[in-house]
Amino acid sequence: MQPQNQYQFGATTPAGGAVIAPDAHKVLRNTYLLLALSMVPTVIGAFIGVNLDFSFMAQHPFIGALGMLAVAWGLMWAVGKNRDNSLGVMLLLGFTLFMGVILGPILQVALHFSNGLELISLAAGGTGIIFFTLAGIVTVTKKDFSFMGQFLMIGVVLLLIGFLANAFFQIPALSLAMSGIAILIFSGFILYDVSKIIHGGETNYIMATLGLYLDIYNIFVNLLNILMMLTGRRD
Repeated sequence: MQPQNQYQFGATTPAGGAVIAPDAHKVLRNTYLLLALSMVPTVIGAFIGVNLDFSFMAQHPFIGALGMLAVAWGLMWAVGKNRDNSLGVMLLLGFTLFMGVILGPILQVALHFSNGLELISLAAGGTGIIFFTLAGIVTVTKKDFSFMGQFLMIGVVLLLIGFLANAFFQIPALSLAMSGIAILIFSGFILYDVSKIIHGGETNYIMATLGLYLDIYNIFVNLLNILMMLTGRRD
C-alpha cells in the first residue's frame, strides 16, 4: 500500500518539521523483527560457506563474481515481486541464506589467521554498534535524511569502479581505503533507510528489511577486511 501524499518521504509541515508517517512505528517494528530473523539463515549459510570449496572462484574470479551477482540480483528481484505476500518473507530468508553462504571465501581467509575468530567477532560486534547507534539517532531525532539519497548512490557507483580497478591492480592500500569508504557509505544508507521508514518513504517492511540487511552485510564484510589487513596474525 502506498502512503498518502501528505506523508510522502521528505514532506514537511508548514513549520518546517518532518512529517512522521502514521504507520511508521508498525513498519519499523516489523522490519526490525524480520531483520533479526534474517540473521539466523545468514549464520547457517556462513557455516555452510566456510566448509565449501571455492577453488573455482579463485581460478575464475570474474565468472564466479558474475554468477553470485546473478543469483543475488535474481533473488532480490523475486523478493520485490512478492513484497506483499508471505512468499516474499520466505524468499528474503532464502536470499539471506545465500548471502551467508557467499561469506564463505572471506571467512575462510579470516580463519587462516591465528586470531581469526576474534576478528570475525569484532567485525560482527562493530557492525552491530554502528547499526544500533545510527538507527537510534534517526529514531530519536526523527531527522529526515532523504537528502543523502543521490549522494549515496553516486558513492556506490564510484565505489564499484574502485573495487573493479583494484581487482586488476591489487593494491593493498587502495583496498583498505575502499573498505573504509564503503563503511561510511553504507552507514549513510542506514540513516537514509531508517529515515525512509519513519517518514513514509518505505511502507513495506519486507523491502525495508532487504535494504537494511544489505547495509549491515556490506559494513560487516568491509569492516572484517580492514581488521584482517591491520590486525590479522598469521603466527
